[in-house]
Amino acid sequence: MLGLKANRWSRREFLSVGSLGGLALPQLLQAESAVREAGGLVKDKCVVFLFQHGGPSQYETFDPKMSAPAGIRSVTGEIPTSIPGITFGSTMERLAKMAHKFSIVRSFTTESNAHDTKPIISNRYSDGAHLGSHYARVAGANNPRNGMPRNLSLVPRAVDDAAGPAFMDLGRIDSTGELGSAFAPFAPSGEGNLKRDMKLTIDPARLDDRRSLLASLDQWRRVVGESDIAESFDRFQSQAYQTLTGTVAEAFDISKENPKLIERYDTSKLMDVNRISKKWNNRPRYIEHVNSLGKLMLLARRLAERGAGFITITTNFVWDMHADQNNATMIEGMGYVGRPFDHAVSAFIEDVEARGLRDKILLVCCGEMGRTPKINAKAGRDHWAGIAPLLLYGGGLKMGHVVGSSTRDGGEPASDRITIPNLYSTIMNTVLDTGTLRTMAGVPPEVQRVIHGADPITQLL
Repeated sequence: MLGLKANRWSRREFLSVGSLGGLALPQLLQAESAVREAGGLVKDKCVVFLFQHGGPSQYETFDPKMSAPAGIRSVTGEIPTSIPGITFGSTMERLAKMAHKFSIVRSFTTESNAHDTKPIISNRYSDGAHLGSHYARVAGANNPRNGMPRNLSLVPRAVDDAAGPAFMDLGRIDSTGELGSAFAPFAPSGEGNLKRDMKLTIDPARLDDRRSLLASLDQWRRVVGESDIAESFDRFQSQAYQTLTGTVAEAFDISKENPKLIERYDTSKLMDVNRISKKWNNRPRYIEHVNSLGKLMLLARRLAERGAGFITITTNFVWDMHADQNNATMIEGMGYVGRPFDHAVSAFIEDVEARGLRDKILLVCCGEMGRTPKINAKAGRDHWAGIAPLLLYGGGLKMGHVVGSSTRDGGEPASDRITIPNLYSTIMNTVLDTGTLRTMAGVPPEVQRVIHGADPITQLL
């Protein structure tokens, strides 16, 4: 890793640093001039990736296929959208009214029907490393302007102390492959053992849970006081002090928001979770999903507008609607899972629009696969590799588009086949100057493959 040079960093030197995660916060802030001299390599944008773990159905979300025979078409019916001639599954009631504000892809395939962490982490396409870790390898582990972690992972426990641990049984959502642990997603989830460090050189990336983050900073304030301590440090140290006692801590505390806005996001009031059927083994995760998804989306918006670069949200494997002993039927499951999704995502879009952040924040919603064209004997749908629903909003992309089409039974792409590498390229093209990166030395080949492995979704550019 290169040492810091006084206001003289070339683009190549900045890239070879790769991550600022190993530096003290004052040094992170000192690197702000390096970012400027790098010529805008890292765009002032953020990805919020809502990973629908379990595999959502394309039929009951954005491609209902109501002209197909019974047993194939959406079992929840359809609802017209704000785009003429386009319908969604009827659970997507709020999103249907604002379909012109986002785009959907009806020809997206993840090419595998296995439960895992694709398309966030793919052994085939991302060398087993989190997509956000590839981004952080280029952008740095922390935003040098305020120390905000660039790459974050949010699970229910980040906003709900009663929630269970992050679901890792079908793949770790924090894997960094060969990139190394310095690029792992920052996880404010209430998990892990925090070794509190009250030194000024505290690195936010070491604060691995939300509650301890806030408690640590409150304790630090009491130790050092709020008097004139900042004046005793140089400009970067002073800025670091202000960051740790202000911006970073405040960003993780959604109670700072207007109560009316919190209520708009809140999905916990959509239903009485005690009425979720106890016959499903997945019931605790349904409850967590209902109670947490809206607040997770609100937290993501707060972090995005405060300097985060890649935020992953997952609510612990709730979209697997086989209608077996673990998972609900399609109709019942869409009530437990789809309705909170519709509410939380629409609230997020409305909020981002109201704040003028549409071009700054790219929202991506998809799972690791789709569901079978035919309803099974128990009124569920099974795993399916051919098609998976995909929603994209913001980031400067074209909105109000329906990309591609599926076959009559909704099982395969009929036109404009889009794959995981196309999605990767679209995301990276949004947050990074990929043209410059293509010609730069020092970028690991696995990172280059993620960035340049395929064309972006050209219909949205």
